[in-house]
Amino acid sequence: MNVELPFAPVDTIIRRNAGNLRVSADASEELAKRIQEHGATLAADAADQATEDGRKTLMAQDFGVEAIVDKDDLELPVAPVDRIARIDIDGRYRVSMDARIALADILEDYADNVARAAAKLARHADRRTIKAEDIETYFSLFE
Repeated sequence: MNVELPFAPVDTIIRRNAGNLRVSADASEELAKRIQEHGATLAADAADQATEDGRKTLMAQDFGVEAIVDKDDLELPVAPVDRIARIDIDGRYRVSMDARIALADILEDYADNVARAAAKLARHADRRTIKAEDIETYFSLFE
């Protein structure tokens, strides 16, 4: 699978939740992959909602979002999130800018939650570095 999301913003999200822990490159890569999978699934569900409403354009409300944040407040870039949204919906739908921003916001919250838990797992393992195995352990325990 080709990961559309750049690792740098994912690394930044992990670091803001890591406190004094270090972050391995593998952890950023693993979380980017998981964010992409989650985003593609959310977009496919949103496409189903748009279809039910008789639209070919995904809107923010299709993601359950009522208020749109300012895209400059997000760490995740909108262009890769747009590509993630299109992974499972092929070329059948358009994705509005509000939908892209809403999805980026949802995915950033998702990443924050995973990163926070991964930091706890690394501390519990008495390590000073968050590793990919912490991300994987989170998903094996909670998903």
